[in-house]
Amino acid sequence: MQDTFIQAYPKLLQPSIAVAGLWLAHGDEPLLSQWLIDAMRPHWRAQNYAIKRIELISVKSWQEVLSELGSQSLFDDASALIVTGNHKPDKAVIAELERFAQDAQTGAHSHSLLWLTPKQDKRSQSSKWFTPFAQYGHVIDCNLYNEQQRQQLLQIQAQQFGLKLSQEAWQLLMSHTEHHLLSAYQTLWRLSYLFAPQLMANSDDAKENNLSTKPATNVALDVKDLQAALVSDAQFSVFDLSDAMLAGNSAQVAKIIFQLKATDEPTTLVLWAISKDMRQIMQLMDGQDPQALGIWRSKQGLYQQACRRQSKAQTAEWPALLYRCDQAIKGLVRQPAWELLLQAALELSGKRLFTAR
Repeated sequence: MQDTFIQAYPKLLQPSIAVAGLWLAHGDEPLLSQWLIDAMRPHWRAQNYAIKRIELISVKSWQEVLSELGSQSLFDDASALIVTGNHKPDKAVIAELERFAQDAQTGAHSHSLLWLTPKQDKRSQSSKWFTPFAQYGHVIDCNLYNEQQRQQLLQIQAQQFGLKLSQEAWQLLMSHTEHHLLSAYQTLWRLSYLFAPQLMANSDDAKENNLSTKPATNVALDVKDLQAALVSDAQFSVFDLSDAMLAGNSAQVAKIIFQLKATDEPTTLVLWAISKDMRQIMQLMDGQDPQALGIWRSKQGLYQQACRRQSKAQTAEWPALLYRCDQAIKGLVRQPAWELLLQAALELSGKRLFTAR
């Protein structure tokens, strides 16, 4: 069975699908291949698959693939192999792959094999190695051929983020990102944390539990919302970030964080600015004198304003959040440091992305 990415991707986002057998994804858009893996991974986890990657460095690497598929684990129900590389299987391996695909169709096993390759032309698709995937498995064309497909795919991602953009907003988004898929996707990600933080929190919970991640409702955005949220070309510093956080301007905080990230501002310096303000707010809420803390008279009003937005229960969670930021910067946790820094900066500004359980 052969599908385009636009056809296959929404199906993979459904709560329950069969993932056993052969899968071939070919294309020159790395982001689409990654989205395909991200869509299949919850199904693999829900069905207790052992997930492993294998790089094809030669034709002989296919023997490692077949060996891995034939092995049984005491702890996992089946194996899911993500295979990369453009070395085509030989005649003997093609026969084994065909047998593997047929057995998957009859329910003889539940193993899953996803092979990611560059774009395959019509001549390649008529080759013998392609037949087991096309006849007994799933072939997904991970290429975008026109601007309409690009926007259609981004609309699916916007729905996953809990957003619904007006037509004018879409035009502005595509123009601002110069029709670049990754840039547009990153902008949607940023908008989701600005306008739909609670939906994103629920979506993260759903991902952890291998559930469908599409929010029940979408936040409607028009062109004015998008204009206010897009990062400007101006350069910001951590001192601008401090002013925005203390003033409670969460939209400006997000702009500055993403600008600092884009200009490779040291994450340690950003963490210093956030932690300094957080600790001073906690000390002020404990009754300490602002002058004794070294807070300039011109900024004391901003600090008092920030204190009024917070509660002791909220600020009690800040040290743990700062610690996670520090761990992420040092590479000791898997979550990206900039995500945690954004969360911390928005918390200080008064916009909570996640509620305590």
